[in-house]
Amino acid sequence: MNLEEYKGVYVFAQQVDGEVSSIAYELLGKAKDLAKDLNTDVTAVLIGSGVKGLTNSLAEYGADKVIVVDDPELEVYRTEPYAHALASVINEYKPEIMLVGATAIGRDLGPRVSARVATGLTADCTVLEIGDFTDTMTQTVIPNQLLMTRPAFGGNTIATIACPYNRPQMATVRAGVMQKNDPVPGATAEVIEYNPGFTPDNKYVEILEVVKSVADTVDIMDAKILVSGGRGVGSPENFKLLQDLADVLGGTVSCSRAVVDNGWMPKDLQVGQTGKTVRPNVYFAIGISGAIQHVAGMEESDIIVAINKDDTAPIFDVADYGIVGDLNKIVPQLTEMLKNELAAK
Repeated sequence: MNLEEYKGVYVFAQQVDGEVSSIAYELLGKAKDLAKDLNTDVTAVLIGSGVKGLTNSLAEYGADKVIVVDDPELEVYRTEPYAHALASVINEYKPEIMLVGATAIGRDLGPRVSARVATGLTADCTVLEIGDFTDTMTQTVIPNQLLMTRPAFGGNTIATIACPYNRPQMATVRAGVMQKNDPVPGATAEVIEYNPGFTPDNKYVEILEVVKSVADTVDIMDAKILVSGGRGVGSPENFKLLQDLADVLGGTVSCSRAVVDNGWMPKDLQVGQTGKTVRPNVYFAIGISGAIQHVAGMEESDIIVAINKDDTAPIFDVADYGIVGDLNKIVPQLTEMLKNELAAK
């Protein structure tokens, strides 16, 4: 493998039902930073059927080029044709870095593509940066490598991984951890149409019917204010206190893993390493001890307010404001005070 042939930072621009997923814009934001360090450009890979009209938004969020693979076989995500499409793009255009969102689609697609193009894949990354890698076997320092950081061993340690001898350097990236850039209206990108061809065979899954579920909860990743509860809330009934506070502030209730494990709240509302990564303007951590797995999912919040009766709880180490006391007394008082303050305005 001639590593010098591989250039550029590529992003798999996931789309579902003709709408670009938010993770694609987040990856483009990070890709711009990486490309600046490498003095190269950013390319979005758009795969689907009838998706050419989505190239403008990708350009506005930072793509210098957009490679479009458009074919009726790609109308609905299926492993084989999508893996064939992305692997073909990699083999044809030889990117130095390939980023994929760690979504349900990306977690299926990424490892299959990495195997096809004979490279490594670091999954569920939370930090990406360009830096030097030292080969401990030869003590050789290899510059300008993609350093991919992810939690390991249940979040109890952090591993930084490099792929210095194969290309592309591939990573799946957790949704919500990278910042979108502000769009630049009217920005344009070079559009390249590429189709490796698809021959349906017995490896292709046949979609008989698509049944869409309608969620009756908002996506906590989009919330500006989150009122999050942990095991310390005590019972599912006590979450009514948190809901009252969220209603006053126009926020959304979320929770820790312990709450989901107890069956008090649905998985969609879980914040943390095994839940969702959020970065609201204000995050209330109520009855949450602050285990590293939870903190990993909310530490980028603008303001963190912790309420806990244990003054040694780790959550206070990351909180901007901490209140030590009984949440059953504090939360209703806080709700009433805020209600009065907002009514006065």
